[in-house]
Amino acid sequence: MKIRKLTPEDYPKATALLRQAFPHSTYEMKLVDNLHKNGTPIHEWVCIHTNKIIAYIAFTNAYHDTEVCGLHLAPFAVKPEFQRQGVGSELLRFALRQQVIKDSPIFVLGETTFYQRFGFEKCSMPICPFAENNRHFMSIRNKTLEPFTVGYELEFGQG
Repeated sequence: MKIRKLTPEDYPKATALLRQAFPHSTYEMKLVDNLHKNGTPIHEWVCIHTNKIIAYIAFTNAYHDTEVCGLHLAPFAVKPEFQRQGVGSELLRFALRQQVIKDSPIFVLGETTFYQRFGFEKCSMPICPFAENNRHFMSIRNKTLEPFTVGYELEFGQG
């Protein structure tokens, strides 16, 4: 298994993986396609096994008004037949060690039991516009005390 940055040649394979990992939703697939199409800054890595992409992780900017205040982890996907085998955990650990990621506050909306294993904690501030009462909204390295609603790239509203 190998982890590397996503390349433009991999875009169709990443899209196919997102389709498989989220079979009842096109949101994640459209989100990534729109981020790529619009040239929005995104940090992406994939896990490769036998020349196939089996996992994908992405980080986009988080905003306090117009200022970048951290990164959002989304989407994050593992091919269904490789789930619950440590692939996603390995990819997340790898991503969190990368220079562009390791010092930033990271926000994620997801399964608390999973993300808490990596140091994420429930987040009361900032407020997530996609999570009622910030339910399932977590962060790591977040020092925010001031109340504000965290901003996402425009593509998150287009997915």
